[in-house]
Amino acid sequence: MVSGGESGFAGLPGGVAVSRLCVYDWPAADGVRGGTPHLHLVCSEGYVVTGGRGAVQTLTASGYQVTPLTPGTVAWFTPGTVHRLVNEDDLRITVLMQNSGLPEAGDAVLTLPPRYLADPETYASVTTVPADAPEAERERIARARRDLALEGYRALREATGPEPLAAFHRAAAALVRPRLADWRARWERGARAAAAATGEQLDRLERGDAGHLADAVVQAEQPCERGRFGMCGRLDVYRQGQ
Repeated sequence: MVSGGESGFAGLPGGVAVSRLCVYDWPAADGVRGGTPHLHLVCSEGYVVTGGRGAVQTLTASGYQVTPLTPGTVAWFTPGTVHRLVNEDDLRITVLMQNSGLPEAGDAVLTLPPRYLADPETYASVTTVPADAPEAERERIARARRDLALEGYRALREATGPEPLAAFHRAAAALVRPRLADWRARWERGARAAAAATGEQLDRLERGDAGHLADAVVQAEQPCERGRFGMCGRLDVYRQGQ
């Protein structure tokens, strides 16, 4: 639960979520080591680089860009940004995710070739990593989907004109449409509730009422799962936002 009483919100500030990421060091066909290119449709995502060295390649309607990542760098991007993390030397990141961690809870579409984007079942058949499979099998699936996404990513980068990227955007939107009600519910109990709580607190203070300060709470937690095979690397994940 993230509610904190009548005018409180007990989740992370702003209804965000965090995970700790060790970026994959698997080499790809182009010789680059790193993660799976993908985009988010309704969430911004931020990186706080805590160790190592690398970069994030991004592709938007404005073009292709490479942002270096070194310890202390804070980088972020908005929905619709195709991004690929590159691991040059043990790149480690704390990831900040909008909407209570929705980017890791469904708001992500990999840049697969168009034939895999036709319907949710086809997409899921090549992107799902079974949680109960042996680790070696989970690694094989995660690596295979990364390489398949790189195939589509290269085609988008090499394309002439805006239509191929726009077509990918349309396909991604169609894929996630069945899940939008669940996404809206997460937003309502997370970021929307956090903003509403701030508004209520401001209203109280304007009335000279500081009563909500007596409801202050302190919370801490350790990762609920370590080393999950994520899109960009091995993840330590937390329950907050779930």
